[in-house]
Amino acid sequence: MARLVGVSHKTVQRWLADSSRLPHPQHRWAVCDALGVAEEVVWPRVKTLVKSRSDREVVETFPYRSACPTSTWAELVDGARADIFLGGFTNYFVWSQQPAFPQTLRRKTEAGCRVRFLVGDPGTPIVGNRESVEKVPLSVATRIRITLDELAKLADVPGLESRFSAPEDGPNHIGLSVFRFDDEALVTPHLASTVGHDSPMMHLRRLRKDGMFDRFAEHCEELWERGRPVKP
Repeated sequence: MARLVGVSHKTVQRWLADSSRLPHPQHRWAVCDALGVAEEVVWPRVKTLVKSRSDREVVETFPYRSACPTSTWAELVDGARADIFLGGFTNYFVWSQQPAFPQTLRRKTEAGCRVRFLVGDPGTPIVGNRESVEKVPLSVATRIRITLDELAKLADVPGLESRFSAPEDGPNHIGLSVFRFDDEALVTPHLASTVGHDSPMMHLRRLRKDGMFDRFAEHCEELWERGRPVKP
């Protein structure tokens, strides 16, 4: 069984010796899939926490984006090896939220990680429309330009790409932010007049084909393909 779930024999022995110990969810699910039984059969204490197959990819939910710990963002960025996709309409907050973020991005690209930014075009009508809805001092256009200024400083970094979403995709982009880190993602659907940090957020982890994660990843790629490069 240890071979099936990718853990040591000693770890499995600890599970058996201490019935109060709960393995990580992905290990529990792998064990139950291998045995063909429900989780509560092996670990009765998780009965109220059991997820169905369709929602196992939801790691955690937050009522507000600002409630997601900055350490979670840092861990996801640090753990990404192949692909970082920052698909917020402005992406401005990452520059202040993560210490030395430009240096981190340089390091990731040097290690072979592809880094992409998809931002809204500040010259499109939807930006002005959104500003009239939000009515906050730090306008949408200003937040986008913060990101554009930071990206201009990284124009010499190979492996870092940036695009404006297509004007026709503006409503789809501004209403849904997806931040992908290899097989994990943070997803924020924007509510009515709510600004980004006050909108809810989901942390997803890919576990199967065509699951929740893949649906949002496909959304990212569709917008990216129709976007146009940001010129320095």
